[in-house]
Amino acid sequence: MLADRFVELFGSNPIVHGLVGGLVIAGMNLLGASLVFVWRDPSKRALDGALGFAAGVMLAASFTSLIIPGIETYSNGNPIPVLVGLLLGALFLDRSDGLVPHAHFLLTGRRRADAADPGESLPLTDDRLAPVILFILAITLHNMPEGLAVGVGFGSGDVAGAIPLMLAIGIQNIPEGLAVSVAAVNAGLNRRTYAVFTGIRSGLVEIPLAVLGAYAVQTVSVLLPYAMGFAAGAMLFVISDEIVPETHASGHERVATLGTIIGIVVMLYLDVSLG
Repeated sequence: MLADRFVELFGSNPIVHGLVGGLVIAGMNLLGASLVFVWRDPSKRALDGALGFAAGVMLAASFTSLIIPGIETYSNGNPIPVLVGLLLGALFLDRSDGLVPHAHFLLTGRRRADAADPGESLPLTDDRLAPVILFILAITLHNMPEGLAVGVGFGSGDVAGAIPLMLAIGIQNIPEGLAVSVAAVNAGLNRRTYAVFTGIRSGLVEIPLAVLGAYAVQTVSVLLPYAMGFAAGAMLFVISDEIVPETHASGHERVATLGTIIGIVVMLYLDVSLG
């Protein structure tokens, strides 16, 4: 069984498990960011489908790995703690978006044809750099509930349930990491390697938050259902407020919707087969 093998490799400390989970999902974010080396100029249609897939994975994971077990297992059937946490998570992202000005995925811009090298770009001006910085900050903010969710999952002590959640969030981090790199390249950053650095930076926030989530629920167990709801609410906010509007803004609604359905199917399969 995968959970037994995981414990054999990393021991039985849930906080260590949270660290491993954070490293895995951040690594998959980096993998996605690195795809700009081989997928040099992905179309908006393809990216909308990929981000739709990410939304489907997050949507299913919010319910199967956080909301439902939070209510049934960790609240003894009482939905109130999880629902309170859910509302707080959504409110936190809403207020945070107010502090970080709204920045969409910047996927539509294309490098001018007279750039000397496909890996190079024209000089980056302040008016092009500012939205990229905002975008990276926004994506970093949205990585926070993902890292927290993985940490809370492992902190609960349910390794069998946390592994599908870790894999699902890691898988959806691949198109998200690619989106960060594409945004940086399209905005005119000089090197694709620097674009990949933005992917690393946005993903690294997940590692300490995964450890913090595991530590918090281990130390104060009563927080667990609230924390599970909080992580789910934050992820649901990201799906509805950012990913869906972005993927439906350019006439690719059908592709994005099919990507979302495939993402749900993948997460449900992982949950049933590994959980």
